[in-house]
Amino acid sequence: MPNKRYAFRPLQELQSLQGSSRTKRSKPRGGLGEGLDSECTPTSSCIQLWSPPHKQLKNTSKGKENEDGQFVLGRRSRRRKESSAGLSWDHLPDELLLRVLLHLRLQDLVRVSAVCMRWRRLAFDRCLWSSVDLEGLVHAGPALQQVLKIGVSRLRCPRCCVEELRLADAGPLPVTHMDLSSSIIPTPALEGVLRRCTLLQCVSLEGLQLSDSIMASLASNPGLLQLNLSGCSGFSAAPLGAMLRSCSSVTQLNVSWCHFTADHVKSVVDNVTPAVTRLNLSGYRESLSLDDVKVLVDRCPHIQTLDLSDCTLLTAESFPVLKQLPSLQHLSLSRCYHIHMAALTDVGRTFPSLALLDVFGLGQDAHLPGLKKQMPHIGVNSRPFSGVARPTPAGRLPGTPADRAMWGGRCRLRFRL
Repeated sequence: MPNKRYAFRPLQELQSLQGSSRTKRSKPRGGLGEGLDSECTPTSSCIQLWSPPHKQLKNTSKGKENEDGQFVLGRRSRRRKESSAGLSWDHLPDELLLRVLLHLRLQDLVRVSAVCMRWRRLAFDRCLWSSVDLEGLVHAGPALQQVLKIGVSRLRCPRCCVEELRLADAGPLPVTHMDLSSSIIPTPALEGVLRRCTLLQCVSLEGLQLSDSIMASLASNPGLLQLNLSGCSGFSAAPLGAMLRSCSSVTQLNVSWCHFTADHVKSVVDNVTPAVTRLNLSGYRESLSLDDVKVLVDRCPHIQTLDLSDCTLLTAESFPVLKQLPSLQHLSLSRCYHIHMAALTDVGRTFPSLALLDVFGLGQDAHLPGLKKQMPHIGVNSRPFSGVARPTPAGRLPGTPADRAMWGGRCRLRFRL
């Protein structure tokens, strides 16, 4: 039991008593319990008096909710850092950015693709590269490979040099219009491109070295409408005939001045589709005969434009045969030297629907005024170049700017030097 001397005494008295007890304290008697009873143990009230004061929370929140003195914990959303220039490009949707990129030129579109990954993805979107003109590009291999992988549908690449093309992993190509006229391109590379084309509608391979494999690839395009193979070589007669049978929708066909034998000419005449309306078979001096013309007229009665220039085996006897074409409007017999100028005077009556007649080289220029006078409704020698199945209109005057149209339309992206 605690000493009654210390019970219920104030703190000051306890402290003075403790000081006096230090001098008068005697050695404790008895055991351990007596020693503990003699210790001065503070009461709970003393502990409360000596406990350190509680720290008060400082009101660090500065706002209207604390103006009345009552503390309120308020949470505010973090403000976004606004751009000093206004609306950021990153906030624009892809559709709007594509509309902006649609107005850029080809070179600028390539520069924009280096800004960031998103702009690169948008800059090479297929909708921006639907039609591309690469004329004038010296080494067109890398650019041609890139646009083919993107998915170009209208491709104009005439008179270009292509060293190689790597399209081993490429799938089907959505190309519908392709102009590779007078380009330098390896035959295996061209085979790799055409092997993946099944949607072709208009194709110009003028002056290229082809192969039987290319003929088989062209045959897999049932929607082909215009085909220009002028000046081509390297393929056999049988694959040519098979291709013409498969492409039954062709309306314009140009196979002039190819490295043809009599078998090639016969393959064309026997297999060309009856739907053809414009046909160019010029340049076969010793290969195209009157019998071939008869087969052709019987097979293709809807021909409107027929070019048989430089076929020296033809004579005036071909006029009664050609008369069986009721829709014939343009006839070319230039340099068919076995046809005399006197036989041309009755052409106006023989072909009532004829509007254009080309007879370059058949007579002297002095005879042309009289011939034109006899046929005032027919334009004589007004078309020095044939435009059958060719992508770009022929017959431009010297000094006029080059026409970069392709089958009646221009490409949106154009390479410029």
